[in-house]
Amino acid sequence: MDVRLQQLQHWVSKMAAEQGLSLRSEILAPVSGDASFRRYFRVSGEQYSWIAVDAPPEKEDSAPFVKLARDWRGQGVRVPALVAVDLELGFMLLEDFGDRLLLPELNDISADEHYGAALDTLQHIQQIPASELPPYDEVLLQREMGLFDEWFINSLLALQLTDDERQLLADTRSLLVESALAQPQVAVHRDYHSRNLMPLDDDGLGVIDFQDAVRGAHTYDLVSLFRDSYIRWPDPRVHAWVEQFRCALKADNIPVPDSAQFLRDFDLMGMQRQLKVLGIFSRLSLRDGKDGYLADMPRTLGYLLRAAARYPETQAFARWLEQRIVPAMSAHPLFDAGELALELG
Repeated sequence: MDVRLQQLQHWVSKMAAEQGLSLRSEILAPVSGDASFRRYFRVSGEQYSWIAVDAPPEKEDSAPFVKLARDWRGQGVRVPALVAVDLELGFMLLEDFGDRLLLPELNDISADEHYGAALDTLQHIQQIPASELPPYDEVLLQREMGLFDEWFINSLLALQLTDDERQLLADTRSLLVESALAQPQVAVHRDYHSRNLMPLDDDGLGVIDFQDAVRGAHTYDLVSLFRDSYIRWPDPRVHAWVEQFRCALKADNIPVPDSAQFLRDFDLMGMQRQLKVLGIFSRLSLRDGKDGYLADMPRTLGYLLRAAARYPETQAFARWLEQRIVPAMSAHPLFDAGELALELG
């Protein structure tokens, strides 16, 4: 057993004793983790269950998570309750939401109901005051998109870009930043998708992995939800859900553009996120040895290419993706050319 796990077990036992509770077992059962350095374990007693979190303080700053958990829960968003926190050690005990993720419960029949609940929760999040959140400004937007060049283009695909190609990428990124900053700025979860939403036994919807929240474009979380790297829906259905959210905002007297402009904002915001995600998934594989995300990269590239092809100002970028990136990815041993072709269709 590693030293930190021993320390976590001792700390959990101490926290339980301080609350007059006893553990069923000293053994912490691992539960699914995420793309960070955090580890999650389930611990239970006779009438309770908690999630124990190991977040090494030299690698993970848990203070934003703790603050947001308190703030958002106080505003009525179903984030896990904090049972105990030790930021110096990097340990936390959280309310246990169970094992149900939204992703495996989505199908053609259930999607409208589940996404309706997700949209209601998202609208609630966007109503939370965001002035204290870090801004999703040009520096951050550009830094995220730079991961595409560094990790996907240069490191994973090993492509050498010409000056013209680098200029095309720079011009595209500038357009995407301009669009993002022109949108209403609200509280943004920043990873609002089917693996971070949890249907609860009381029919509520739990929200996790929100520690990177910022103040940014009101379509960002909408893109995370409906251009989800882990599940794809037909465009007509996505467009209907996007319009449903726009109408809900309008009904709540929130200024929104017309349908065409809102969809354009959604698509361009999606391109920014997809550039970032392709870079992050590449980095997770190359730097961290987490290859499971490679299977989701063809879907993400498909989102990026189709969005770029819809608008005159990004069609040159779409052609570049088709001519330069798609062939390189198809020939790469880590990707299935047939699966890539399917996702690009």
